[in-house]
Amino acid sequence: MSNTPVISIIDDDLSVRTATDNLVRSLGYAVETFASAEEFLHSPRLNDTSYVIADVRMPAMSGLDLQSHLIASGRRFPFIFVTAFSVESDRVRALKAGAICFLIKPCDGDVLIKCLDAALAQHRTAPGA
Repeated sequence: MSNTPVISIIDDDLSVRTATDNLVRSLGYAVETFASAEEFLHSPRLNDTSYVIADVRMPAMSGLDLQSHLIASGRRFPFIFVTAFSVESDRVRALKAGAICFLIKPCDGDVLIKCLDAALAQHRTAPGA
């Protein structure tokens, strides 16, 4: 496995997934995309993931529920959330659970890049990193 971080993008909206994928790949990251939280959880790439960019509201399992599920199972990935529905309680829940950023769609590419930079910086300074 290379040292290039793998960023998993999880969004039920194909156009958002594609645009985010193109932006993140242009920065030199390896990217995996998923149409649902369940698809991500059942992926063989789950253990390769370094960071997650996830939609908050998706059918079946939300991005927030995915974050909670991963934490409960002992997996802590830096999360960047994106949402078309800015609900303060969602933002608070995400950030309390350790999310790096909580962005409103359509999110500015430069802001997303700053969030990725913050996630990388946090990872580099984490104990054991």
